[in-house]
Amino acid sequence: MNAGPPMGILKRWLRQKLESAGYFVFNVRTPGLYAQDGLFTFNNSHFARDSGFQAAYGRGIQASRGVDPKIEWRVHVALWAAGVALQVPGDFVECGVNAGFVSSAIMHHLGWQGVDKTFYLIDTFRGPVLSQFSEEEVRRGQRKVAEDAIAKGAYVTDLDRVRANYAEWPNARTVQGAVPEVLETLALDRVAFLHLDMNCAGPERAAFEYFWEKLSPGGLVLLDDYAMHGYDDLAAGIDGAARERGANVLSLPTGQGLIWKLRLPTPCC
Repeated sequence: MNAGPPMGILKRWLRQKLESAGYFVFNVRTPGLYAQDGLFTFNNSHFARDSGFQAAYGRGIQASRGVDPKIEWRVHVALWAAGVALQVPGDFVECGVNAGFVSSAIMHHLGWQGVDKTFYLIDTFRGPVLSQFSEEEVRRGQRKVAEDAIAKGAYVTDLDRVRANYAEWPNARTVQGAVPEVLETLALDRVAFLHLDMNCAGPERAAFEYFWEKLSPGGLVLLDDYAMHGYDDLAAGIDGAARERGANVLSLPTGQGLIWKLRLPTPCC
C-alpha cells in the first residue's frame, strides 16, 4: 500500500503554493513571536514581562471590567509617551475615553494621585457622533463600523461607572461632550500629553488643532488609529494639520502615530 509522500514534503509543497499566492505562513506559537492587535514581529517584546507594565496593563483590564483587547504594544507606547510628557509643563488630555483602558493604565503607571497635573478625560460617553464622519469615511465603511459597535454595546454609556473607575485619582476630570464643541468649556492653559482616540477624522483634527497651541514645547501627541488600515482620511487630516504647524507624524507599526512638539534650545548668554 502506497503511504504517499512524507508529511514534511507535503508541508513544504503547501507553503510554496500559499507563498506563491501572496500568503505568508507562520506558527503563532513560535517562541518570540508577537502576533496581536495587527502586529506580527519577532522583535523583542520583553516589556510585556516587566512587573510594572503588567500592573499598569492589569489596571486597564480592570477599567474595562475584565475585557482584555490584547493591545500590549500600544499600551507600552502610551506608557512611554506619558512618562516622557510627565517632565513637561502642562496637563494631560485624552479625547476618546470609552471605558478608560489606556488612561487608567497610564495613571496607575505614573502614580497619578501624586502628580501635580490634571488628566482631562473627554468623551461623549454615548459612542461616536455619526454625523461627524466624512463622505470618504462613510464610503470606506468607518461609520458602519461605529454603528455596529454602538449596537453591540462596545461603547460605555454609564457615566457613573466611568467616574467610579477614576475615583482613586482626585486629579482626574471626566468631561462629557462632543469634540470640538466641548473644548471651549475646558479651563486649561498648557498641555503636556494629548491622546486622541475618536476613530473619526473631523474631531481628531479639530482636537489636534485646538490643543496644539496649548501644547508645551517637548509635549507629545499620541494618535491611536493614525496608521490603522482604513483610516486614510484621519491620517491625511492629521498630516495636513501637522505640516501647517511645522510638525511631522511618526507612523508606528502598532497603528499609532506620534508627534513631538519641538523643544527649541535655550539661547545662550
